[in-house]
Amino acid sequence: MSTDIHLAFAHPEERAEATASADPRDRIALRDYLAEAEIGAFQTERGHSQRLMFNVVVEVRPPQGPIDDDVDRIMSYDTITEAITDALAAGRLNLLETLAESVAERILTHPRAMRAFVRIEKLDRGPFKLGVEIARTRAATPLQVEGTATHPLVVYMDNAAIAAPDFPDRIDRLEARGAPIILCTGLPDLPRPEVAVRAVQQRIDLLSVGLNAWALAARDRRCLVVESRTEIDWAIRQGRTIVWAPSKLVLDAPDGPVNHAHNGPALALWLAETLAASALLLPWGVTLPAGTRIPLETFPG
Repeated sequence: MSTDIHLAFAHPEERAEATASADPRDRIALRDYLAEAEIGAFQTERGHSQRLMFNVVVEVRPPQGPIDDDVDRIMSYDTITEAITDALAAGRLNLLETLAESVAERILTHPRAMRAFVRIEKLDRGPFKLGVEIARTRAATPLQVEGTATHPLVVYMDNAAIAAPDFPDRIDRLEARGAPIILCTGLPDLPRPEVAVRAVQQRIDLLSVGLNAWALAARDRRCLVVESRTEIDWAIRQGRTIVWAPSKLVLDAPDGPVNHAHNGPALALWLAETLAASALLLPWGVTLPAGTRIPLETFPG
């Protein structure tokens, strides 16, 4: 509990470090950046400016190859300060939450930005600070099918959902929503080899999740197991319900969640963010880290 309280009031940089995955990412930070703006929902806050303090941390994709001391190969601090300036210039706002969302959204348009922590505090409301902090994760460019942006529906199915007697009916209900369906699984309820070499264990886990994907596909002939982005694109064009075997995409991606190879919900979230999914569906009781920009829905297991 004391650790949770400490992190609640810690600088976003410390929170970013505490909640980071083992995937290698760099972080850049902006501390105690002061700006003035007219903001607030109360009548007493209208007609005059208030001081705002911004603290921002951005997790960025590590560069591929040497930086060579070249500013064009990194994410500049100006990206953060310009996001704040542009968000403030867009017009008067009532809520710090809206301003924080706007700042995070602008930062995450940078191709190397993966996750943003934004804390904004009002300094002039009393002998204290009033503030809000958000964490947001980047969603990649959506699938392009015949020139049209396509936002699939990603569904994580635990082993209980896979084995449910009404499994075909569940597929019927999902397909009735009209969006392309991508089903994801976790580890099967079977023993798997355990080895001391971490990289080997990660591949074993990914392959085990893939085996579970094939077991899911066997429940309904409409389901097609795919591994690559090309296969996903093709299957969507064919109107197929997709089951994702994760090994290839996860291992090929520079920021793939290989350290979450054993965690089916985390893999499903990564895929949903990568494909800019319209939503991620999860069985009741399945939890994910806070901060994703993908809408989450739950269903009975």
